[in-house]
Amino acid sequence: MQASCGRSVPAPGPRPLPSQRGGCLSPRTAWSGDPGGSYSARDPEGRGIRRPRACGQDGGRGAMRSPKLPGLVLSLLLLLPPPGPVGGAARFDPTWESLDARQLPAWFDQAKFGIFIHWGVFSVPSFGSEWFWWYWQKEKLPSYVDFMKNNYPPDFTYADFGPLFTAKFFDANQWADILQASGAKYVVLTSKHHEGFTLWGSERSWNWNAVDEGPKKDIVKELAVAVRTRTDLRFGLYYSLFEWFHPLFLEDESSSFQKQQYPLSKMLPELYELVNQYQPEVLWSDGDGGAPDTYWNSTVFLAWLYNESPVRDTVVTNDRWGAGSICKHGGYYTCSDRYNPGHLLPHKWENCMTIDQFSWGYRRNAGISDYLTIEELVKQLVETVSCGGNLLMNIGPTKDGTISAIFEERLRQMGTWLKVNGEAIYDTHAWRSQNDTVTPEVWYTSKPKNKLVYAMFLKWPTSGQLFLGQPKATLGATEVELLGHGQPLQWTPLEQNGIMVELPQLTVHQMPCIILRRRPQASPDSERIYDNRNH
Repeated sequence: MQASCGRSVPAPGPRPLPSQRGGCLSPRTAWSGDPGGSYSARDPEGRGIRRPRACGQDGGRGAMRSPKLPGLVLSLLLLLPPPGPVGGAARFDPTWESLDARQLPAWFDQAKFGIFIHWGVFSVPSFGSEWFWWYWQKEKLPSYVDFMKNNYPPDFTYADFGPLFTAKFFDANQWADILQASGAKYVVLTSKHHEGFTLWGSERSWNWNAVDEGPKKDIVKELAVAVRTRTDLRFGLYYSLFEWFHPLFLEDESSSFQKQQYPLSKMLPELYELVNQYQPEVLWSDGDGGAPDTYWNSTVFLAWLYNESPVRDTVVTNDRWGAGSICKHGGYYTCSDRYNPGHLLPHKWENCMTIDQFSWGYRRNAGISDYLTIEELVKQLVETVSCGGNLLMNIGPTKDGTISAIFEERLRQMGTWLKVNGEAIYDTHAWRSQNDTVTPEVWYTSKPKNKLVYAMFLKWPTSGQLFLGQPKATLGATEVELLGHGQPLQWTPLEQNGIMVELPQLTVHQMPCIILRRRPQASPDSERIYDNRNH
């Protein structure tokens, strides 16, 4: 089965998909393309930039399930100015007005793709959700109550899961190698989720951390070292501000947050410790517990982070710093889990989403249909990047530290696709049009400095002709290429606007993108890995 690919040469200038071949294109002084992928073109005369068109809103998850995805690259003269450098001399006051004026470090927008890792004591029951403790003890959902009744002694508490979180097979180097193979440019590990268990030896979380309990090792440190020595990924950390059942937080909550015992004695000391000790370049805050940013002292902490911390020039933060701050204050916006606005935003944003559609942590009760296919994941990436966002794709390891085969396969498949199509993803900018108005499932990115435009098409046209309504190409000056193919493609202008590209007739052996998949109808004993030349 093939995914899309695409590329372009310098020139002036959740839902199911039908099963087709994808490709990518790339330009040289005109346009280029590849089977269901990205292509590029350049136009020495240049064109003016117009208001971006809205990205298509294809809401449900059910819709992305079975295509081959491509990418195109058009080199046109128009294009957007690159973001300016981050100023290291600026000082920031502990106010949102000052903090929100900080320019996002350029590396984050250039990266486009990261991996989220949700791992903690919730990986032991590995049932239903990473919110297991809350659903079992607070909401007392019948399925969770019955699960405990059927599998554990009557007096078993959530704390008893701690010693069972062994991380016995955790190998930070192996994780780093898998992350590198995914094509991601940054990783964000849950240093502490809402359950309060820290993956480092926090002195503020005595006997409820990975050094004192369970793994008996500093997980954060081991992964940070492995990522920084074996990969080119930036290392980041997720941190939950609140904890469901921490007595100091509950006491503060009962005072309508007039008291600040919890943030002053627990949350803030841990955040300072994480930054000073592990120097994360992404600090992914979450879980405000309904308390405002003034309770959390968020602006004071962020002013220190941007002015004084060891990562002050490179760190990026999100928007979850207190009730009311999401999608309004902070670094880049997340707005909600699995957020895909469907249009270009004036502010940098991130789509944090899960391969398992129903949980961030590992679930023993997940079925194969609960996992997004590689076609669905590539579509998420293409749509997100075309609309100016980053994709943060989540996996959940098992209690013993294993990245399950289904997650590893998806990560490696994405890396295979990006080896061909990464040119249309990394270090790109939103174009004047995010998607095509003539042919559905075509998404654009651009590289203004190189005068390139990439068109990533998610369906390989059965006619062998790709109609694009947005490019303004010039005969003799615009070249079209398919990423991974490399040869100029023939194209003709359409009567009013756009072009028609003649896609190459390729055999399965010539297809630039190969995705390894497990044969779905095979029994466990007869399963084998095959590529698009075997079916």
